[in-house]
Amino acid sequence: MSNTSLTSAIPKLLKAVPRSRNFEAVLLFWVSGILAFALAQIQLAVLQKMQLSLLFYWALPTLGALAVHLVLRKRAVSADGLILPLAFLLNSLGIAMIYRLDLAEAARGGTALFADRQVWLSVLAMGIAALVIWLVPNHLVLRRYPYIAGIAGLVLLILPALPVIGKTRNGATLWIGIGDFTFQPGEISKILLAIFFAGYLVSRKDSLSEIGSRVLWMRVPRAKDLGPVLVVWFATVGILVLQRDLGTSVLYFGLFLVMIYTATGRAFYVGVGVTMMLTGALVASRLFDYVSRRFDSWLDPLSVDNYNAAGGSYQLAQALFGMANGDVIGAGLGGGFPQLIPLAESDFILAALGEELGLAGVFSILAVFLLLIYRGLRIANSHSDDFSKLLTTGLSFVLGLQVFVVAGGVMGLLPLTGLTAPFLAAGGSSLLANWALVALLLVISDSSTRRVA
Repeated sequence: MSNTSLTSAIPKLLKAVPRSRNFEAVLLFWVSGILAFALAQIQLAVLQKMQLSLLFYWALPTLGALAVHLVLRKRAVSADGLILPLAFLLNSLGIAMIYRLDLAEAARGGTALFADRQVWLSVLAMGIAALVIWLVPNHLVLRRYPYIAGIAGLVLLILPALPVIGKTRNGATLWIGIGDFTFQPGEISKILLAIFFAGYLVSRKDSLSEIGSRVLWMRVPRAKDLGPVLVVWFATVGILVLQRDLGTSVLYFGLFLVMIYTATGRAFYVGVGVTMMLTGALVASRLFDYVSRRFDSWLDPLSVDNYNAAGGSYQLAQALFGMANGDVIGAGLGGGFPQLIPLAESDFILAALGEELGLAGVFSILAVFLLLIYRGLRIANSHSDDFSKLLTTGLSFVLGLQVFVVAGGVMGLLPLTGLTAPFLAAGGSSLLANWALVALLLVISDSSTRRVA
């Protein structure tokens, strides 16, 4: 091929492959290198040598992320180029830390290992994300089915409370199980309820924001317009009572408040909602022992009584000790003792990462989450229709509230709720839901970019 023909072909090639996808591919390659480096450092620190098993923990997640990237090139060429690498980075850090914990557990003769399962679940979750991108070319089709999504979300929330299939772990009834298969349906509910809230609030926006009586400087909505707030509040209280799950109840009520404020622009709903939420939490802390123990452990985690009590502050105290051991720059991957933190692979994985990566590492992880949430809110602002704005804001807030509550709980700034860090913690239900959420954000970003273009 002559130089002239080659020169003329380059612009066509660049047009066929959008710059955002090229940028995304470079970032995926860089994240893949970070994962390989982290796994190699862990093996050298713990095993004193490198093993071929490293390829399993590196290659499969990398191929999964590459598959999503290739689907984006085919079905959503204008999607945001940062979201996929950011999610892959968080997922990779989770795999590396869970693998490090498995090596520590194996050295003690333990058999409860999670890393292999986390790798396969990550690949499955990325496959689900690719499938969502392929099957949902335009997110506006979801606007037709808000009530179906709402009913499905409520049914999934109720399933763990049913006999036979409902499973209780660590005092919370959040799982359904048949044989060895278990699943947490509430993780999928957060996406379905976000779709329902977006569709419902778009149709009732005017009555919720403009109609009502003026009291002092505020326009108070009609009683029937306050009905949805009361229904959602009673539903979240029901979750707290029946399933003994403080985190899920806070997540869903917070999601609804943010979306109704975004739809109406009225701080009245937020004020009433926050008052109701705080009142419910205060009453629950007096009526239910498991809630009061959470508050006692949070207020005084180093008390001997709280530390030694069943369901007390032992986990939180160990997490705080571990992060203190990590100091600013951390003990290094493989250099700390994160295995001493109970549930370090799931509920307290952020504390385990804090011990080995230090305060700087925790801030970096939170910065990645913040950038991911920012990209979601940026997508929301790029749309002109209310449904897209509300849905994207709701999905982004789901991630943001989870991170805020989890990080605050692990650091002792908030009571522990049982929520897990998105993408980092071990667990198939959370991974599947969060990767599906990322897929929806990518689909929405693709439509907004094409519309602007």
